[in-house]
Amino acid sequence: MAIQKKDIAEVISAMADYLIIDVRSPGEFNHAHIPGAQSLPLFDDAQRAVVGTTYKKQSREEAIKVALPFFGDKMKLMIETVEQYCLAFEKTKGRKPLLLVHCWRGGMRSAAVAWLLDLYGFKVIQLQGGYKAYRNWVIEKYSQAYTLKVLGGYTGSGKTETLKNIFENGKAFVDLEGLANHKGSSFGALGQAQQPSQEMFENLLSQALAQQEKLNQVIWVEDESQRIGTVMIPNAFFDQIKKSTCYFMRIPFEERLHFIVTHYGIYNKESLMAATLRIQKRLGGLETKNTLSAIEAGDLKAAFTILLKYYDKWYDKFSKGERNNKTVNLLDYIEWIDFEKVDPINNAKFLLGI
Repeated sequence: MAIQKKDIAEVISAMADYLIIDVRSPGEFNHAHIPGAQSLPLFDDAQRAVVGTTYKKQSREEAIKVALPFFGDKMKLMIETVEQYCLAFEKTKGRKPLLLVHCWRGGMRSAAVAWLLDLYGFKVIQLQGGYKAYRNWVIEKYSQAYTLKVLGGYTGSGKTETLKNIFENGKAFVDLEGLANHKGSSFGALGQAQQPSQEMFENLLSQALAQQEKLNQVIWVEDESQRIGTVMIPNAFFDQIKKSTCYFMRIPFEERLHFIVTHYGIYNKESLMAATLRIQKRLGGLETKNTLSAIEAGDLKAAFTILLKYYDKWYDKFSKGERNNKTVNLLDYIEWIDFEKVDPINNAKFLLGI
């Protein structure tokens, strides 16, 4: 019986129900993949290069001949690897999985592996169009119209923590910084895992939007610069963020300073000093020197007083540049909310009523 093929539109809404098997090379997978997919490379990176070159310079038939020894040597291992993936899937979800197999374009690689797994007895579907079709879906997702609410505030306002409390109370929230593994400032990489590639970030963001979209309600996001560490919010989606109402939490400086010192004071002096040096050109020579001296002396309150004033200034510049335009005054579409202190739980309760 021929292996069933489904296009991306048929599987995307139920993607979490599949055990996704990505048979592209390790290099392709490590660069970016469908979130939640498991790697089962038909060829390693060197083998893929050999087969691809043969296909382009000679013929499809010659490429298959070159590829067969690579495939034959690893058939047993591939089956055993998928068995382990299936056991983990069953343990987590309590049922046997349906395998969704894909390569780059839904061609020979995924067809070969799908044939092998089907022959062994797994339930297999081949993704028509492969990872390329998925990427087209990702890109189209950003042009879709969303109803967004944006939470703004100066550094140390507890925006992320407040939004997480909104999410826990049933509101839709897409954590841009969480997906990027970065908190946005020069200190944003501290305590975070390695950032994903740009392509992987886009994949994660599109699926997060799709998941929150199912709640059929407004989606909250944090007010961000377009760049978060090394990744960029896609233009089409960032344009929607800029045009959405921003609810700006205006929290006293001393409260924000206490919040920042508490959260970043756990890191060693070397890390804090290195993060400071990354902004020394914009911070200025004297302020950089004073900040480094305060960190070295263990006076984090003095150090972060300087840094917080710097970030407040740059937030204002960002707001007037990236959120504003020539005809709309900033205050016309930012609603200011005064809170006496950084209190993510109570602040979330207030925002739930908006």
